[in-house]
Amino acid sequence: MRADARRNRQRILDAAAATFAAEGIAVPVDEVARRAGVGVGTLYRHFPTKEALFEAIVIDRVDTLLASASVVDESQDPAGALFSFLAKMAGDVSSKHDLLDALSRAGVELKERWGSKFDQLRAAIDVLRQRAVDGGAVRADVGTDELLSLVVGVCLGSKEIGAAHGCDRMLRVVCDGLRTRAAAEA
Repeated sequence: MRADARRNRQRILDAAAATFAAEGIAVPVDEVARRAGVGVGTLYRHFPTKEALFEAIVIDRVDTLLASASVVDESQDPAGALFSFLAKMAGDVSSKHDLLDALSRAGVELKERWGSKFDQLRAAIDVLRQRAVDGGAVRADVGTDELLSLVVGVCLGSKEIGAAHGCDRMLRVVCDGLRTRAAAEA
């Protein structure tokens, strides 16, 4: 794909994500194209259906998270790497929650079509968690699935109570609870 085509595709994804999250998925694709600064034909060349656009938005976010989880430097503090990634993930889940809700209500089943992508993300998070466990900084009795449930729960809970910066604060509480006693006392 040419550089200008890649830029247009990303502009469409960014505009669609913001538009659908703010106004729901009923917004016409013509409006998404206008907000992206491209013609409708350009949008349809990249995304032949609205559903393809929905899926691409979510997969783009998962790919971004996967890249973040995969680029951890082996010399980086394992607990710091895990907690930094969880903060990034929580920020993304919190800011994109409305979009994910809208897609779910529209019947877009991402796990069915893109389950392997989500499995890759889970595996990358498991590597981060295991490094922190092996380094003695994080409790071994909390698995990756529990960790993911805690992070998503924090995001949903903070939104539910409407707490300003609540997600960040609640995530810090979760991360403190994940530390081993020795790491917490250090």
